[in-house]
Amino acid sequence: MNEYKPEGLLIKATRNYEYISSRSGLERALERQIILEAPVVLCDHNFNLHVELCAGIKGIIPRDEVEYSPDGNHIKDIAILTRVGKTVCFKVCGFKTSPNGETSAILSRRAAQRECVDNYLRALCPGDIIPARVTHLEGFGAFVDIGCGRISLLSIDCISVSRISHPSARLSVGELINCVVKGIDERGRIYVSTRELLGTWEENAKMFSEGQTVRGIVRSVESYGVFIELTPNLAGLAEYRDDVRPGQTAAVYIKSIIPDKMKIKLIIIDADDSTVDTAPLSYFIDPDEVSHINYWQYSPLKSSKTIESIF
Repeated sequence: MNEYKPEGLLIKATRNYEYISSRSGLERALERQIILEAPVVLCDHNFNLHVELCAGIKGIIPRDEVEYSPDGNHIKDIAILTRVGKTVCFKVCGFKTSPNGETSAILSRRAAQRECVDNYLRALCPGDIIPARVTHLEGFGAFVDIGCGRISLLSIDCISVSRISHPSARLSVGELINCVVKGIDERGRIYVSTRELLGTWEENAKMFSEGQTVRGIVRSVESYGVFIELTPNLAGLAEYRDDVRPGQTAAVYIKSIIPDKMKIKLIIIDADDSTVDTAPLSYFIDPDEVSHINYWQYSPLKSSKTIESIF
């Protein structure tokens, strides 16, 4: 009955509105144990979260019900504060009427997360393709919500084959992405990857032809040449120039495409500091048609070097 989606994807659903828009709707949600969503409007001095409902009833998530921790660790105060202004999922646990007659719905994000873990996340295995939402970015990777606010790490080396200096070069907070489960550790923590969904070398190279002049992004400048990203999973090499810098946009001429060496030789026509908006990732695997992969090989079969992922 419940859908275990990243937080923020249920709030605009008709069913969600019908449940939170009246006392009777909230009572039905309590009876049926429906997972709902609404925005957090404040955190009080006891670190209880106050949720905005549409029923004329105050929604309260007590401090102990803010987050589920399978290992029993207590949530830090700062983690509770960061929920303010964001949409959270929850289950209705009951109702409480104060001495002045004000009714509050007692909610539990923890219960929603526990059900998500038990019924969805624990059933995942390496190679499963799942949706996720980017929650924040660090130099070493991105943290993504893989269901009901449960967080997974997408390390920077797993974002794409083409190297980037920071995840912000590829992703933005709030962005909905597709991931493949890379691994699960002994504590049940799930790690994900996106590069396997962004196409092989050959799939990306087919988008270009020798003799074309196209746009690219300068990713690194080395003594032996300049690496230009053409797509997230494809980069070419141009001769060294001392007047280009990482992050610049470049117009490049495609001199040659060599599949057996996985090389694309480029000539830089021009480079400038114009900004390039982060485009949504383009996937070569449709999760509506393929929900699991066991193996992915980035490199062409005739290449002397093999780049692969085994799940």
